Amino acid sequence: MPLVALVVDDSMLIRHTVCRFLEERGFAVESATNGQEALESLKRRRPDIIITDMEMPKMSGSELITALKSRPETAQIPVVIVAGKQSGFEKKEQRATFAIFKDIDIEDQLAKALEVVIHLSSTKTVAAGK
Repeated sequence: MPLVALVVDDSMLIRHTVCRFLEERGFAVESATNGQEALESLKRRRPDIIITDMEMPKMSGSELITALKSRPETAQIPVVIVAGKQSGFEKKEQRATFAIFKDIDIEDQLAKALEVVIHLSSTKTVAAGK
């Protein structure tokens, strides 16, 4: 059964790029254009990873992460932040597992983020005896 990813970004180009990248690596992918849509999507399917933009209309990535971390059923889902630029970026969002930046090769960064997240998930699964 493939891993499931939820991609949340109001930019159609970024959303399409990230979704295609994940699908090429065997992920089943859901997408949303803002945090509210993402929360609705979570009612239908629990992803193994969430990749979210920080600045979106209706509900920002930070607000989405707050909602995720406040619910026991979603608190442990790894979250990868997609931030605008690396220069001047302070890791404001300490609750995220990883941060990638739009001004650097997204696919290369995403590959590294997936390695980290998948490794962390497999380590937790082994530790839990699953």
